[in-house]
Amino acid sequence: MAELAKSTQSLPPKIEDEVTPPWQEAWQSFCKNKLAVVGLGIVIFFIILAIIAPLIAPYGFKEQELSKRLLAPSSEHWLGTDDFGRDILSRILYGARISLWVGFFSVLGSAIFGTILGIVAGYYGRWVDAIISRIFDIMLAFPSILLAIAVVAILGPSLQNALIAIAIINIPNFGRLVRSKVLTVKQEEYILSARAVGMRDARILFRHILPNSMTPIIVQATLAIATAIIEAAALGFLGLGAQAPTPEWGKMLSDSKQYLVQAPWTLFFPGLAIMLTVLGFNLMGDGLRDVLDPKMKQ
Repeated sequence: MAELAKSTQSLPPKIEDEVTPPWQEAWQSFCKNKLAVVGLGIVIFFIILAIIAPLIAPYGFKEQELSKRLLAPSSEHWLGTDDFGRDILSRILYGARISLWVGFFSVLGSAIFGTILGIVAGYYGRWVDAIISRIFDIMLAFPSILLAIAVVAILGPSLQNALIAIAIINIPNFGRLVRSKVLTVKQEEYILSARAVGMRDARILFRHILPNSMTPIIVQATLAIATAIIEAAALGFLGLGAQAPTPEWGKMLSDSKQYLVQAPWTLFFPGLAIMLTVLGFNLMGDGLRDVLDPKMKQ
């Protein structure tokens, strides 16, 4: 009995106790990347500002006081006023809602349609793949902002149409990424076994192939939000996105460009908001790529 007790005590600890859940391991790896954590902090900061904008904005984004137009930053107006006497801080806070809304939902739309097209092209191949791939190639042959301008010119200038245009021009990026992943995944043994036993294509695609293709989609979506915010600002700057008096950051830059020398703060602070938001998403996206992409792991 004594020998049995000693042998029992010498047994190694259970493997289950040493296994770290994948999500926890990914989070720990993400936290080791200081720049990624900074990016996450910036993104969370702007999301919080967008949510509580009506509570913390000192003025309404439409409130005009022409007697206080183009005032420099002061205790009354922390970031100054624009050419209509509107408080720039308030407009930036409300503008965060618009820029993040456009970024999230345009990328959501492009990710959904691009993923569906990419899965279908990669799984079925042959003429289906050829047609979808040629459509992607045609769309990618044009500069993205030029294609977005063309779409908005057809639909008409508005914030909603700018969102649709941004979603359309980003579909090929997701489609080609997902297609390349599907071409690899569909050769795995469990997929071949599922097809051999007669499992339906729809179930194979959305129950097996799609979950195993989510990693590059998540990383691409995070980076695409930053691109979408820039594209929305570019369309707003050209007068094809949000229309006055909507406090969209690109539109604010467009309205203030003639006051670059007289009142530089009217351009500096909206531009700074765009730069910080895009930087945050890019840093966070790079961190997610390092964590989720097996090729990036040491």
